[in-house]
Amino acid sequence: MLNIILILIAIPFIPLWMYGNVLHSNILKNSPSCSQESGICQGNPRVEGARDSRDGADAGKNSGEPGLFPVEKVSASGFMPVKKDGVAELKIWAGSTTAIDVDSGTILHYEDGKKRTQVASLTKMMTAILVMEKINNLNEEITMTREALFQPGTVVGCPTSTLCPSNRMYVGEKVRAVDLLKAMLMNSANDAATALGIRVAGSSENFADMMNEKAQELGLKDTHFCTPSGLEIDGREPECYSSAYDMARIAAFSLKYDKIWEIMRIPEDRFFSSNGKYMHELKSTDIIIANTPNYLGAKTGFTPMAGKSLLAGATDPTVKHRIIAVILNDDKRFDDMKALTDWIFASYKWQ
Repeated sequence: MLNIILILIAIPFIPLWMYGNVLHSNILKNSPSCSQESGICQGNPRVEGARDSRDGADAGKNSGEPGLFPVEKVSASGFMPVKKDGVAELKIWAGSTTAIDVDSGTILHYEDGKKRTQVASLTKMMTAILVMEKINNLNEEITMTREALFQPGTVVGCPTSTLCPSNRMYVGEKVRAVDLLKAMLMNSANDAATALGIRVAGSSENFADMMNEKAQELGLKDTHFCTPSGLEIDGREPECYSSAYDMARIAAFSLKYDKIWEIMRIPEDRFFSSNGKYMHELKSTDIIIANTPNYLGAKTGFTPMAGKSLLAGATDPTVKHRIIAVILNDDKRFDDMKALTDWIFASYKWQ
């Protein structure tokens, strides 16, 4: 009799108990799964001002993450890249890679793209952006300082620390800002980058702060710069890093400045000190532009810690669609960049 009474008391609460279980299971089913490292949530692809690659490129198959890329205007060209049916994925044997469609921000290729690592002279892309923003007249004369000139690695006149086929710059020499910009982007000259940073911010340290403020402004999550040149600071190397994904975003932003990419297409050049007394020869560190007409420009990077890296912009055969590709820590960077861009234009259609 007691059992019957207990059953009769429990019956009104059975629907509530069942509803609670169903509600709990739906919450678990619909809740996004978030990666603490990347800050990107699965199942919640819509982010303000961003494009999910699953609407087009389906980069999630490469990365396990939605291809989110903040842009001012989604698909400004009116086209979205869509991967063709039956396309096999491309494997690049590098530390990390990322390729994006510039206009829509869609990720086209992704392998460890958010991995934090040293990026060496690819850093100079951010330096170039700040130079374009802060120096109104690129014909302005800049006086070379001892701090700027005594930099290790590549400097004007010396492509390596042991090879100097052309004149180096000297303390007190006056040089136009645009010539230093050329030396930095073509020759990857560390003295030119440092001189520009000092001109803009008063010191390399202050300029690095400006670089990091700009990175935050662009919404970059895996970037912290230490120097205008990309040289790591001795004993503080882990503090100097970016990622293939963040560098692709920096390069895409830099396309608003035609001068940057115009310079990166120049194979060789020369400039003179303001008094005409000294001549300095420049030769691009990139070898891919000359053999690939659809490239917008390219920037190399190397330090022993970062390895050999390459950033490039390219267009499809119609010259209507632009991509940025970044390959970090890859001894075959030029061959792999060609393979990557060829694969993208063969694997995607814009519609």
